[in-house]
Amino acid sequence: MKLSEPQALNRVAAYCSRAERSEFAVRRKLLAWELPPDAIERIMDRLRKEKYLDNTRFARSFINDKLRFNKWGKTKIVFELRKLNIPESIYNPILEDLAGDEFEKQLMHILSIKEKSVKAKNDYDKKTKLIRFALGRGFSMDLCIKCVDKILGGTYEDNIP
Repeated sequence: MKLSEPQALNRVAAYCSRAERSEFAVRRKLLAWELPPDAIERIMDRLRKEKYLDNTRFARSFINDKLRFNKWGKTKIVFELRKLNIPESIYNPILEDLAGDEFEKQLMHILSIKEKSVKAKNDYDKKTKLIRFALGRGFSMDLCIKCVDKILGGTYEDNIP
């Protein structure tokens, strides 16, 4: 679909006003509309100037949403931000502001729910399944083991057959 520069600006401004968007997503949309590179840069500059686009604001929103609603860990959040071409210098300070307690509290909550539905032959299998589940959500191995031990009692090494 080919659009003129003013049409593209109006559409992309409406697109950005509905939700926080990354510069990468907006640029990809503009490229799909077959705009020339200089027009894309002018539109991107205007959107930044008028505060429609802000990668820092997007990263903060993305991190909070993924932590609170999707219950993701730090590793998975960082992976997704990298896929969206958000610079590390933008998201690292935001992640550091979130204390480790926030991630630990979230992990304890989802593990306590998951623990009730996990079927295992013995404690070792149960711990292994819970740790694998938590790792899949993007939490660090240290945090996974710590939280699983709190929920099931004992230490991970105690139950190795």
